[in-house]
Amino acid sequence: MHAGDDLGSLDRATREFVAARPRLFGIAYRVLGSAVEAEDVVQDTWLRWQGTDRAGINEPAAFLATVTTRLAINVAQSARVRRESYTGPWLPEPVDTGADPQLGAERAEALDLAVLFLLEKLKPVERAAYVLREAFDYPYRRIAEILETSEPNTRQLVTRARRHLAAERRGPVSRTEHRRMLEAFLAAAQTGDLSVLEELLTEDVVSYSDGGGMRGASKIPVVGLSHVSAYLAAFAPYFWPDSDVRWVEANGMPAVLVSEAGEAKALLCADVSARGIERIMWVMNPAKLAPYVASLDA
Repeated sequence: MHAGDDLGSLDRATREFVAARPRLFGIAYRVLGSAVEAEDVVQDTWLRWQGTDRAGINEPAAFLATVTTRLAINVAQSARVRRESYTGPWLPEPVDTGADPQLGAERAEALDLAVLFLLEKLKPVERAAYVLREAFDYPYRRIAEILETSEPNTRQLVTRARRHLAAERRGPVSRTEHRRMLEAFLAAAQTGDLSVLEELLTEDVVSYSDGGGMRGASKIPVVGLSHVSAYLAAFAPYFWPDSDVRWVEANGMPAVLVSEAGEAKALLCADVSARGIERIMWVMNPAKLAPYVASLDA
């Protein structure tokens, strides 16, 4: 704290930070795909804000967004190394969007679990540019300032990210259709009904189980209609009989929380296009499930 700081100044700084906080978390979460890491970044931003000479800052929200974005990019660069050594497929950490459907943004873009998963393959700076433009509607000039690069380069970063997503993902269906398809999938998966599963899944469907090395979670993605259908049918008798299911919302879309004896064991999410179910995502790592479940019941 600076000697000249009085309680009024700190109160104002706190109010400014609290007002910006949903947006700061929304930026950090989309860049990192991890609520835990995003919370750390927001906390770090708060500490820096407290220690900053705020007298010369005319736009606190802009300053805070810049600090958050740059910190998130740094964390993403080191997270990449950790994720390369992660056991089994890595999926983003789900968030409950029930209270804030857009998670602090102008638009609920770059929030879907499948989009975050695909953004992970981009460089952190490309991811940040895409997030700031598509979810938060920042002008290119402003994004260029945040990323400390030129405006033409910023446009290129966003274009590259858009191309990557367009190449990897088909257009999603409406929320209602998503729920309908997921309900049909859940019923077929529970009974191991191969013929229905084969109708619902696309030819090149992929099933990812993120267990972080836990027993029972597939260590590799299961790829293709016949493999995924057979896999689901094979584990149906072991996985579903003692399970309770609860419909929830995760990352803006309907999802299914699967529990056994009161303990969450998986969050089932899907990526659905007009062709059918393109990706099945099972979040099973307790470190990712626990914060999500806690936020549901908060």
